Amino acid sequence: MSTTHFGFKSVDEADKAKFVRGVFDSVAPKYDVMNDLMSAGLHRAWKAYTVMVANLKEGDRALDIAGGTGDLALAFSKKVGKSGQVVHTDINAAMLSTGRDRLIDKGAVLPTVVCDAEKLPFPDNYFDLVSVAFGLRNMTHKDVALKEMNRVLKPGGKLLVLEFSKVAKPLEKVYDWYSFKVLPRLGKLVAGDDASYRYLAESIRMHPGQQELKSMMHKGGFGHVDYHNLTGGIAALHVGIKC
Repeated sequence: MSTTHFGFKSVDEADKAKFVRGVFDSVAPKYDVMNDLMSAGLHRAWKAYTVMVANLKEGDRALDIAGGTGDLALAFSKKVGKSGQVVHTDINAAMLSTGRDRLIDKGAVLPTVVCDAEKLPFPDNYFDLVSVAFGLRNMTHKDVALKEMNRVLKPGGKLLVLEFSKVAKPLEKVYDWYSFKVLPRLGKLVAGDDASYRYLAESIRMHPGQQELKSMMHKGGFGHVDYHNLTGGIAALHVGIKC
């Protein structure tokens, strides 16, 4: 039996997706509130920076993986215009439904697909940009997912991975206190769910650090990889260019 981590717990690989789905089924109605709690509202600035680095232009094709409530998909759609395409995806149907409704409310009708990032249902060399924001750490086989993202990108295409990462040493104690003492209590108070928020804090600690993820992206087929630390490393934006 192959095992992997679910937060700090060790679980059967075949079960992780089910457990992650349960977390996001629970938090979907309060997902934006969750991100505000986990980042003190900073996720909005980090996403705006990601959109700037994406540098999409009219007519481009973009794939937003683990797109959640659609923040990036909406911003990308404004950049690519009517001649471009933005596909909004998530493995979790509840998250995707919440995101689709939100996008429609804002006047954006985008292709919306429930799919697994490890088995993307798209052709080779199709997208100019692939993005995944706060979703890679929940994937069971990150190496497989990165190779799939590389496959669907055009040569010279860009992968953007925005994710919570390893904070700078001076921030570690305060960050741990907030993550494990304050965040679950806020989750209980705001969303009636402390366990899911505790898992999310644990999942951040189990996610590869900046240099390790950079190496994984190289192994996944990306020739040039760089990363930008955001807010002292609380998050990092990794940028990979397909050879």
